[in-house]
Amino acid sequence: MILMDTCAIIWDALEQTQLSKKALNAIDKADKFNALIISDISIWEITMLIKKERLRIDTTASNFINLYLQTRNISVIQISPEIAELSVNFGEEINKDPADRIIAATSIIQNAQLVTADKNLIQSKMVETIW
Repeated sequence: MILMDTCAIIWDALEQTQLSKKALNAIDKADKFNALIISDISIWEITMLIKKERLRIDTTASNFINLYLQTRNISVIQISPEIAELSVNFGEEINKDPADRIIAATSIIQNAQLVTADKNLIQSKMVETIW
């Protein structure tokens, strides 16, 4: 199982050259085997980036996200009580950003490798990452 962080989703959708070859290969392979997941918090993060114009696209946020979800075999994982509990109980090894903590917890609870370029998450021994 492969979990994509928010930046990986954006790069996969808009600029795949920003992904490492290893990350893109993992995404493509997981896509073929219906083993690709994203956290629902990433949908919110993308919407916020569009609202704040830090991500500029030629359509609405919901249309962009729905189109992307149609391009791959992606399952959206909701924040469960277990994910929420784990995310608030991480030590300083995981940064304080709530979305990153939820994504990291989702990776652990779902037993999924996390595709991320986030150095903090890559250095964490708690999360298995691909980059």
